[in-house]
Amino acid sequence: MKSKMCVCLLVVFFLSACSAIVSQNTGKQTQSSSLMDFLYPDEKSRAEHQPEIPILKLPVKVGIAFVPSKNWGADGIHSKDQIELLEKVKQAFLQYDYIGHIEVIPSTYLKQGQGFDTLEQISRLYDVDVMALVSYDQVTQSIENNAALLYWTIVGMYVIPGNENAIQTFVDTAVFDIKSKKMLFRAPGVSKLEKRTTAIGIDDTLAEKSLEGFGIAVDDMTTNLDAELARFKTRVKEDKVATVEHREGYSGGGSMGFYWVLLMSIAWLRRARKMNS
Repeated sequence: MKSKMCVCLLVVFFLSACSAIVSQNTGKQTQSSSLMDFLYPDEKSRAEHQPEIPILKLPVKVGIAFVPSKNWGADGIHSKDQIELLEKVKQAFLQYDYIGHIEVIPSTYLKQGQGFDTLEQISRLYDVDVMALVSYDQVTQSIENNAALLYWTIVGMYVIPGNENAIQTFVDTAVFDIKSKKMLFRAPGVSKLEKRTTAIGIDDTLAEKSLEGFGIAVDDMTTNLDAELARFKTRVKEDKVATVEHREGYSGGGSMGFYWVLLMSIAWLRRARKMNS
């Protein structure tokens, strides 16, 4: 009786350890970056923070960057993937006439320091007035299902989809006026992916789905960011959440709209004259 129980315990132990033998990514894994920890690294910095009413000079110069994690080199997003994802975010800003040039800034520059002092240094280096900081939280979980009973052979580890993999991703863009230290608005994005895999294929699947999860979450966030950008323009006019000044030579796109209407009117009149003649 005892021998049978020991055998059962060994089987359970073996099954629970199968995936762990071939991968370090089994179980629950988290990678994240914290906006609050970056901007306010200690209690003193939080107590000293007293945001002012921002003065926005149009067109606004914007910088976009990922908030680095503490273990960025080990478990963060690869720098190449960062840039590609941030280019998606950049497109949400480009369509508004009150936005000037937009700089995609590698997180390496943020990793050298913390807080608004670092943002002020970046603003001088890249000539930006506003920073869009993208933070994230991604949880991956890989657990063995009933098919793991067939993991008894090495061949089974290659061909039996005995692991259930789930990847949940949350990203958030918070837009700050650097000089006043005032958050102007923020926009979230989420995604959830699931896929079965073999024990041998865990690492490749999680790496692939992790990046895919970030891409979907950023797409979702970009849609929400577009809505927030449009809403912010209305809030500035109606709620006076910021004071607006125009840079020399900037007219807010109004003159371009006038000339476009004028040209269309002239073209319509010429067409009408030809038809009458």
